[in-house]
Parts: sequence; structure tokens; C-alpha cells
Amino acid sequence: QVQLVESGGGLVQPGGSLRLSCAASGSIFRINFMGWYRQAPGKQRELVASSISNGDTNYADSVKGRFTISRDNLKNTVYLQMNSLKPEDTAVYYCRGLGHHDYWGQGTQVTVSS
Repeated sequence: QVQLVESGGGLVQPGGSLRLSCAASGSIFRINFMGWYRQAPGKQRELVASSISNGDTNYADSVKGRFTISRDNLKNTVYLQMNSLKPEDTAVYYCRGLGHHDYWGQGTQVTVSS
């Protein structure tokens, strides 16, 4: 079993940046899919960014050009660099690892407000 723990959330002004981290308790090398999701109040959880073990990455249209996902297999950590943040980015952000099992973190709150 792998546990995922997110960190790095907080309150930031519009236009600011945050970097989220998702630390795994075990190796993520064999976890094919690592993704960041978010869920705003009253809305469904949505996929924000994903990283496949072959190096491919994908982004939701709403964050393209502003967010960057990266994975460090040596540190067993996945990152989400978020730049030019907007109020509509406010949500709880979750990390997910999908391989033979489906792993989720507990989430970290991101609030974008002046």
C-alpha cells in the first residue's frame, strides 16, 4: 500500500503562485498515472493535471500555460506548480496515484483571494 500526503496549499492573492507537493510513502516508479484533482464547493471533482510514467503530461484547458505537473521518482514525490492563480482556482486539491491500486491523498486547501 502507498499513502499519499499533499502539502503546500494556503491562501494566495490573485496572480500569485503556489507549489503543491504529493509525497508517497512508497515508490511511485511503478505507478503509471499520477494526477492532481480539485474540488470546489458545490462542484464535482475534476482532473487538473496528470503525469504518465512514459513522460506524457496533460492539463485541463482552464490551467494550461499556468500549471505544471512534475514527478520525481527518486523522491517519490509529485509536484504541481501553479502560477498566475485566479479566484476560480480556489478548491481542495487532491493527489491520485493509479496503477494496480487506486491511491488518493487527503487533500490540501488552496484559496485565491485578495
